[in-house]
Amino acid sequence: MARMEDLVESEQEHMRALPIQTFDTSPWAEGPPVNERRVAIVTSAGLSLRDENAFGLGAADYRVIPSETDTANILMNHVSVNFDRTGFQDDVNIVFPIDRLREMAADGEIGSVADYHYSFMGATDPALLEESARALAGMLREDRVNAVILTPV
Repeated sequence: MARMEDLVESEQEHMRALPIQTFDTSPWAEGPPVNERRVAIVTSAGLSLRDENAFGLGAADYRVIPSETDTANILMNHVSVNFDRTGFQDDVNIVFPIDRLREMAADGEIGSVADYHYSFMGATDPALLEESARALAGMLREDRVNAVILTPV
């Protein structure tokens, strides 16, 4: 990720002017012990499967990544030119820690790995993502997910 001081002045001004959402409450949800939890990954890294369309600028949708997907078939098509893709190119687990989740499930550290994981385009106005996020919450519930690893990019 580029540092603010490395951006051109107009981009710095744009970033500083973006609204920061505030919330009146702090949500809290109880759950089972970690070793019984079903875990999914939700990322804003702009990931998709090799045969899917890339995210476009301002995309408010998401991509579904089945748990059994070979990581060689996961592409990063984040639209931000400021995003450093080096870590992802070295190890997909930097932004999509699926191999670590599989290991944790095999070792009994978590209950199970969700059947599906999800990727948004992180360079999108968060207000535009609400409808998609609500739909995704329903799919997580259907998959019996009770823990999510968020990897914001």
